[in-house]
Amino acid sequence: MPATRIEGLTDCHMHVFGPIDRYPGAPDRTYTPERMGLAEYAPVAARLGVDRIVIVQPSAYGTDNRATLDGLATLGDKGRAVVVIDDSFDDATLDAYERQGVRGIRLNLMTPRITDAAAAEATLLAAGQRIARLGWHIQIYADLELVALLAPAARKSAVPVVFDHMGGSKAAAGPDVPGFGVLLDLLKEGKCWVKLSGADIVTWETTDFSRATPFARALIAANPHQLVWGSDWPHLVHHNSGRGDAAPPAGYRPVNEEKLIEALAGWAGDEATLRAILVDNPARLYRF
Repeated sequence: MPATRIEGLTDCHMHVFGPIDRYPGAPDRTYTPERMGLAEYAPVAARLGVDRIVIVQPSAYGTDNRATLDGLATLGDKGRAVVVIDDSFDDATLDAYERQGVRGIRLNLMTPRITDAAAAEATLLAAGQRIARLGWHIQIYADLELVALLAPAARKSAVPVVFDHMGGSKAAAGPDVPGFGVLLDLLKEGKCWVKLSGADIVTWETTDFSRATPFARALIAANPHQLVWGSDWPHLVHHNSGRGDAAPPAGYRPVNEEKLIEALAGWAGDEATLRAILVDNPARLYRF
């Protein structure tokens, strides 16, 4: 944990799941949500000293953003959200989302996986054109291979592009894979943002995140002013054993959030950099 409390500390990546009878999940979901809402998150926020929260729409709900928006309404001015949309969402709906505190859309390019550069560019640029007037950003769930594929489009994007979870870095592969170099180049050029979230996914550990250190420190050295942090609470277990009503119940890994933020403080190296990542950068990206 940081040595002193940081006013305005922002968790830029967490999810909320409500009662299944009210928010049943998308027909093609790969896990069935079980209640893990703001009440369950509150003790985590208190331990970490979180003042502001960004709710990210989870894949299990597809384009049904009700749980995310209901959580956002509960948070008021201390909350922001990233939603998932498709072509059925009209401008009036997006305008209403903006007034509620939505600041971006999330693209999941892993399921189904995009493997064609032209298709990736078309998808990203079209999404950017749709939301540019709102001042939103595009948040992308991808791995480093996809980051490399998306790099030309990210450089052309009309809106900021934000990569989840250190761009999908994996400790087992090491930082020398070509995609990580591409991510660093984009960051140095100011052509993307990166979330220093998911250290537990990078390492597949729950308390010791030291194997994420080479990735995090390289990202901070590349551009500390376009990095944000998130807990990724409630640390979903990823399932591939069924879809829809056959999808298994959501599972959650016992990740130590205090250790996550302690690791971030060590990677940042000084208070000014830590404050930029936890407070100042989120204020710009999400317009707190």
